[in-house]
Amino acid sequence: MIVKWFRGARVSFVLILALALGVGGGLARDAAAKQAQWVAAWGFSIQGRSPTLLNNQTVRMIARPTVSGSAVRVLIDNFFGTSPLVVGSASFAVRNNGAQLVPATVQPLTFNGSASVIIPIGGSMYTDALAFEIDAWADVAVSVYLPGLLVQASRHNNARTTSFLTASGSGDHTRDEASTAFTTTTTEMLFTSAIDVSSDARSAVVFLGDSITDGTATTTDGHDRWHDILYLRRLLDPGPGAGPKADQDLGFVNEGIGGNRVTVTVGQGSPAAVQRLDRDVLERTGIGKVVFFEGTNDLDSGQVNADQLIAGMTEIIDRVHARRLNIVGATIIPRSNATWTAQMTAYRHQVNDWILHRARFDGVIDFDKVMRDATNPDIMAPRLEFGDHIHPNPFGYLQMGQSINMSLIDRR
Repeated sequence: MIVKWFRGARVSFVLILALALGVGGGLARDAAAKQAQWVAAWGFSIQGRSPTLLNNQTVRMIARPTVSGSAVRVLIDNFFGTSPLVVGSASFAVRNNGAQLVPATVQPLTFNGSASVIIPIGGSMYTDALAFEIDAWADVAVSVYLPGLLVQASRHNNARTTSFLTASGSGDHTRDEASTAFTTTTTEMLFTSAIDVSSDARSAVVFLGDSITDGTATTTDGHDRWHDILYLRRLLDPGPGAGPKADQDLGFVNEGIGGNRVTVTVGQGSPAAVQRLDRDVLERTGIGKVVFFEGTNDLDSGQVNADQLIAGMTEIIDRVHARRLNIVGATIIPRSNATWTAQMTAYRHQVNDWILHRARFDGVIDFDKVMRDATNPDIMAPRLEFGDHIHPNPFGYLQMGQSINMSLIDRR
């Protein structure tokens, strides 16, 4: 029911959208159940190391999966680790509020049957499958105890979700239902990079992008990125002929990284899209479609012209198609920050013209049309932008998510 779907959620544009759509309690799928398969239901790109050193303490990472199912597994990642990652124990539960868990939902996670595991530098490991009835859009908690000292975790920097840590030296609190021991908060996502759900969902949609996909200037804990809005549209009011509800049909996975570029790597924390495509996108479980929205940071760097950006985008299109997957592109929205030039605007128009008319995308979202100012199409509409002349504000993200033709996502 609606209380279950929004347990622990913060009021934001997504909740306003839900109420505006007049959601009732009938979220069950009418179609006959299909054979369950593993599908990526949630994810974040690992993009470097946290500056926080962990010492014999427990972290409680909060996530919001996008498909319902009967079993889960979690990917623990040490991709950027400087030493083997020693996991003493781990658990999975439904989050109630803050770091508090719903009573009687805490279940231990194991690794090849063991409560503990050592993950080598540069490696990652899935937990064993855990039988667990999981509801789409309900917050879950992955709690991990790290018995070591001076552990520097691989992380996603800007998760826009509050997670929790116990005090240094406090030991194992993975089974705690109460929040008492979790005295520190973080908006990093530490070494948790994917949650797969055993479900009758047909596939996952992976959103490859930069900070506008990652969620810069969205509401912390609000889940109001443009693809969150799109997800809720499918979940709550998919429209006639749109197919099954989203909770039983498609997983949505956010693989945006702030500052990301298509062609050029920016330090350890932002591998170029052409470089991270396999790890962050094509290797996600049950992937069926990619939505690709990047390019503004390549142009703003001054190192890439329109032809070079088009070449990088074409490489990504070809590699996705080589896997027999569909890829949807998106036009680059206006930008007018201090480093942006008239030449960059000209390149942006050139790339957008290619995206709209000649690129081999399987569909295109025209975000430029949605976000540009009516009187000056080379800037973002002031009512839709955050104030840095780069990012949308929450209302802008809402407009982006509402503008997308649902058939681009539903079409197989």
